Amino acid sequence: MSRPTDAWSAVRGGPWRLLTSAWPWRSLAYLLSTVPLGIATLLVLALVTGLGLLTVVVVVGLVLLASLPLVTTVVAEVERGRLRLVLPHQRGGATLRERLRTWRTLPLSWSEIGHAVLLATVLWLVDAVVLSFAITLPVTLLAAPVLVRHDTLEVAGWRIDTAAEAWPAAALGLLALVGSAYLVTALASGQAALVRLLLEPPEARLVSAVAELRRSRAGLVDAFEAERRRIERDLHDGAQQRLVALTMTLGQAELELADGPALDLVTKAHALAEDALEDLRATVRGIHPQVLADHGLAAAIQELADRSPVPVDADLRAPGRLPEPIEAAAYFLVSEALTNIARHAEARSARIQAWLADGTLTVTVVDDGCGGADPSRGSGLAGLAARVDAVDGTLDIDSPPGGPTQLRMTCPISS
Repeated sequence: MSRPTDAWSAVRGGPWRLLTSAWPWRSLAYLLSTVPLGIATLLVLALVTGLGLLTVVVVVGLVLLASLPLVTTVVAEVERGRLRLVLPHQRGGATLRERLRTWRTLPLSWSEIGHAVLLATVLWLVDAVVLSFAITLPVTLLAAPVLVRHDTLEVAGWRIDTAAEAWPAAALGLLALVGSAYLVTALASGQAALVRLLLEPPEARLVSAVAELRRSRAGLVDAFEAERRRIERDLHDGAQQRLVALTMTLGQAELELADGPALDLVTKAHALAEDALEDLRATVRGIHPQVLADHGLAAAIQELADRSPVPVDADLRAPGRLPEPIEAAAYFLVSEALTNIARHAEARSARIQAWLADGTLTVTVVDDGCGGADPSRGSGLAGLAARVDAVDGTLDIDSPPGGPTQLRMTCPISS
């Protein structure tokens, strides 16, 4: 069973997971620290605002009022640090020192001002009331057997003046302690969520969402590559080996049979089996060419250029190995482009360029054909664009009627 990763996860888990974790204590520390912070914020805001209004007729008052955003910035940074008590994965931004250096140039943050006002007027007061109830009630009930020896107790209208009544009160105190743990942790979780909503700008949440999307997409790409390798291995070690055995068996049968209709059928079956074996080998090579796996992108593209029926001039300046998904995307871009050139472009020549500069791989394929390539018409270009996009790259297609056609892939190489 995995342990809770934040306070709210602990609340949603079972009582045992909550009570045996550190989250009730961390939540208690968060709420306890809210009280002095809220009181201090109230005093500072009241002092700065009051003095500023009293001296507004002179320059000092304007300076004091203008410093209010600085006060709320400091409070916000302290709050961001406290949030890690209940939200340990809270993202950090600029440090307090960096924000103090640049606060004059930053736009006014009304959310930070609103948070400071809310903290100074509501949050600390609510926390103080809840904590006084959540702490004193279970402690008083648990200590009832000791306290009743010295004086009569009265808890929420319940009068306890004998030991016989004190022990049931102590048992009830255990239940109150569990309820207090839930109450404190839930309140801290809700308050932290509200504060994070106020202090975390929408741009930061958008950046986080994009980063999470990229991580998810990278996971899908890795899963696709693993599945592709599994299919390639199964075809190579399974179906291909059986076809090889079949062709060998049919070849032996040809040698054993005498001339006649049976030999003709076996000869035809042998030829068909060899054709099927060649097609399967081409399919395996197309899934992930061995030259790409063994020697890298430049060698694989050069092999495509050498096998192309249209003369191709290749200028490849991408030495070394690149991440496998990027190499595969660039390879299949060139392969699909050369296939389209041979089948549809009516081109006399083509040129491939690939280079690596400033951490970005750029691959271009240009032909002198008739043009008119359009990914929206359901061609393989749409699939290529999706493959390039999956590795954070971009694919630009320029193919006016009459030509020429240029495909340009740019892809950052992550370090």
